[in-house]
Amino acid sequence: MTERIAFQGEPGAYSHQACREARPGSEAVPCRAFEDVIEAVRDGQVDLAMLPIENSTYGRVADIHRLLPESGLHIVDEVFVRVHINLLAIPGTALEQVMEARSHSVLLGQCLNFCREHGIRRVVSIDTAGAARDVAELKDPAVSALASELAGEIYGLETLARHIEDHDRNTTRFLIMSRENDPRRRDDAMLTTFVFRVRNLPAALYKAMGGFATNGVNMTKLESYMVDGSFTATQFYADIEGHPEDPPVKRALEELRYFTSFMRILGTYPADRRRR
Repeated sequence: MTERIAFQGEPGAYSHQACREARPGSEAVPCRAFEDVIEAVRDGQVDLAMLPIENSTYGRVADIHRLLPESGLHIVDEVFVRVHINLLAIPGTALEQVMEARSHSVLLGQCLNFCREHGIRRVVSIDTAGAARDVAELKDPAVSALASELAGEIYGLETLARHIEDHDRNTTRFLIMSRENDPRRRDDAMLTTFVFRVRNLPAALYKAMGGFATNGVNMTKLESYMVDGSFTATQFYADIEGHPEDPPVKRALEELRYFTSFMRILGTYPADRRRR
């Protein structure tokens, strides 16, 4: 039976590209919203979820940190996808004919130099693949889309210019999530992701983090965000290098628990080789 993996967006979205790159033999299933992706996995409609968590240029993806702890799902892999942006138009269009480029606001902000150089007006669309689909339906050579080459392939568009993003290292990190936890060590380079809230003690965060320093555990990410609509209830999201059964990691997590009122491991998984 073919593995099914859900992603947020239209066919041809960068999340769809991530599914193809990470799970080439799987069936990619589009969903309207991140909540729908999570629900599809929980209900058993699909096997896995592909969720973007952060971008090297624009930082973390809104709402994801809030959704992950409550999803009931487990992180089983990470995927780094190089975000190449392309100018797509209906076949036979010359670059000089293009007056307008449609895309998600985040992508529009990454192609300022190209659009200014060619006098192309930038127009916000709901998402990148949706913009490509709209261009295919309009059949107007003056209207183009900024999207992936996969979107061009799906909607029958021609690529007028490739890799036109301003930043040549723009990358999005995705997490693959499953109903089943997979705590096995599958690689020498493992990551562990967890969320926690510190107890109401002076310097509690400083003390909670001390165990990682004294045990030589590298923390690659620590972010805070408010929960329950309160300015005083803060939850932290963290990524560390290592496996919970590694003695240094085990000791650091034990010390962390002493200073926290809540702690949950969201997954232990191999680091993407592009991280290294």
